Amino acid sequence: MVSAETKPNSSSNFKLIDGRKLSYKERGVPKEKSNYRIIFIHGFDSSKERDFLAPQELMNTMGVYIVQFDRAGYGGSDPNLKRSLRSEASDIEELANHLELGSKFHIIGFSMGSYPTWSCIKHLSHRLAGVAFVVPIVNYQWPSLPESVLKDDERKKWYKRMTLVARYAPKLLHWWMIRKTSQSSSTDSTKPTYFTDKDLELLKNAPGFQFLTADKLKSRSVFNNLRSDFLVAFSKWDFDPLELSNPFPENDKRPVHIWHGCEDRFINLKLQRHVSERLPWIQYHEVHDGGHLLIYDTAVCEAILKSLLLGEDTPLYTPKFTS
Repeated sequence: MVSAETKPNSSSNFKLIDGRKLSYKERGVPKEKSNYRIIFIHGFDSSKERDFLAPQELMNTMGVYIVQFDRAGYGGSDPNLKRSLRSEASDIEELANHLELGSKFHIIGFSMGSYPTWSCIKHLSHRLAGVAFVVPIVNYQWPSLPESVLKDDERKKWYKRMTLVARYAPKLLHWWMIRKTSQSSSTDSTKPTYFTDKDLELLKNAPGFQFLTADKLKSRSVFNNLRSDFLVAFSKWDFDPLELSNPFPENDKRPVHIWHGCEDRFINLKLQRHVSERLPWIQYHEVHDGGHLLIYDTAVCEAILKSLLLGEDTPLYTPKFTS
């Protein structure tokens, strides 16, 4: 057991090769005493301050070191005007090199932080010891998604409209988002629409979480960064994740995992199940009463770490569906 801990809430930064600043903070046990080193990748409208809430005692016992960083344009990191799938993976590799994480490390990608995670599997698989996707997005423009899976999904039309507006009418989108968030903050009526009761309960103890506000959105730089992040996530990619081969063919323990909440209102459960069926080298887990904010559920975070790092799984999160 490693009892010492890194200083919580202490941030650092360094300059990337292209001159941008990247900000990060370290959690868990000191890196030098760790058995496992993990890079956590946050999602949309987020930052390194939204912790992956694994119990500190568990991280001490297992010797887990976690680095959380601000993706380009978020928190203390400079924006990247040339953001792409590849650039997101490159930032992660530079972070790993800067911190001297070694030849291999683990990554956990949450929600829209999954698209940099897929990019790491595509471009940096030689550096990865294992991967956990937590409620990852599914891009409706992945070429091999069958129409039979998509035909009843109303989200497809919404994402298509939003992508077109974000690309060709950004000023209109900016105005609409400010108006929408202003209405939400005044009535507080839309929060339960997107988050389940379980999500809202978890938020009560979630550090670093703030709803997107109209005041925040009035900043053009904030909006521009959110827009660029969304466009990279949901536009056409230069590869199809569903066509990827196993990045760890020598490992029969399936070190790539997807965790999904069955009550998630953001990500279609049917699509997530389809991804797991198409990629048998991924180990799929379902939290039957879980919503979108699984990273704030300490029991789920504990299960994620034990599964990813130790190969220990509990029947509680075994999917209950047949192919």
